[in-house]
Amino acid sequence: MENVEAECRGLAEVIARIGDKWTVMVCGHLSEGTHRFNALKHRIPGISHRMLTITLRGLERDGLVARKAYATVPPKVEYCLTPLGQSLTGPLAALASWARENRPALEQSRAAFDRRAAQD
Repeated sequence: MENVEAECRGLAEVIARIGDKWTVMVCGHLSEGTHRFNALKHRIPGISHRMLTITLRGLERDGLVARKAYATVPPKVEYCLTPLGQSLTGPLAALASWARENRPALEQSRAAFDRRAAQD
């Protein structure tokens, strides 16, 4: 029982990391190649400087993203997916495809639920 609980906690941590919307968006853009911080910030609508920093640090900590700093003035920092991060692009692409394909059905279900809830 203890091993099952520990495994569930471990899986929950991994799913929380890779299921986060900012993680998905950052990995999606990095799957196209190496990007600098500001390029990522401009390409991801709605992400704040702080949230991008937190997301990139978490992805780097988990071994999904590599950070390379150059000793230039001003400082230049680039981010890219590691081989582990690249292995995540397939599952994320499949999830994105599923979401695009099934979004209309989800929206219809939500609208029907909301109508029923409003009548109760």
